[in-house]
Amino acid sequence: MPQRPPKNKLPADSVRDFRSLLNLALDETDDEGRAWSSAKWGCYAFYDYDGEPIYVGQTNESLRVRVKRHLTNQRTDAVAMRILDVFEVAEIEMWPLWEFQQLDEQLRGKDLATRKLMKQVAQDRLNAVEHSAYLQAIDDSRFKAILNEKIPPRSPRIELPPSIRRPLINKQTREERGHPDVRIARRAETISRLAAVAHERGEVSDGLRRVLVIQAVRLTYLSAERLAYVQGREKPSPAAINVHELVGSSLTEPSDAAVGETEELDFEE
Repeated sequence: MPQRPPKNKLPADSVRDFRSLLNLALDETDDEGRAWSSAKWGCYAFYDYDGEPIYVGQTNESLRVRVKRHLTNQRTDAVAMRILDVFEVAEIEMWPLWEFQQLDEQLRGKDLATRKLMKQVAQDRLNAVEHSAYLQAIDDSRFKAILNEKIPPRSPRIELPPSIRRPLINKQTREERGHPDVRIARRAETISRLAAVAHERGEVSDGLRRVLVIQAVRLTYLSAERLAYVQGREKPSPAAINVHELVGSSLTEPSDAAVGETEELDFEE
């Protein structure tokens, strides 16, 4: 009699390899034996096949949980709204904030005002790390823009805590999915899906429409780079596309009221 195969055997080989490397990255430990991803509070960034930063986020529920929601379960807004294409993620970086690992225990027995203050201190630190990681990503981006629908709330730029950066694709996957024609087709499909979300929902955020433009810029440059290659010319300069003229500032929301992807803080008794 035929038997049902295990669920972990159903995904394609490249998907299983991706998840295997993701688990290795999430399980890797620091000098104190702590898994980097076991930090409850922290920030993370994703990079594409060119090492280009494409997304920065924060969490106060667990780096492991948040990252896996993005890259495996597809339960985050960024993936559900077609903003982030998981197949474009080739590397991950994580900045854990170990100083808040025992925050829940420290809050026990405290009065409401003290709990609010302690949580706010932690959230302010988390926001500052996310904002600084975001600014670093903007600095490192050839287009000076990444795919965050919500720009992190403005905070003082600080020195980032220690991080770990690891690959999520193997050599074979890089050769297959990293081919320019594959990436061009995939990116065009991503833009189509994102545009369909904007069309079908109608009332979408300015940030989503900004991401649609940035994705189009990324597609345009990748296509132009491919054309230059087949014609035997030098690569075009990313500066040929003025992203600031197309989308405005990538550093702050026009309203300066963005709150980023921040989980709600429970201040109730």
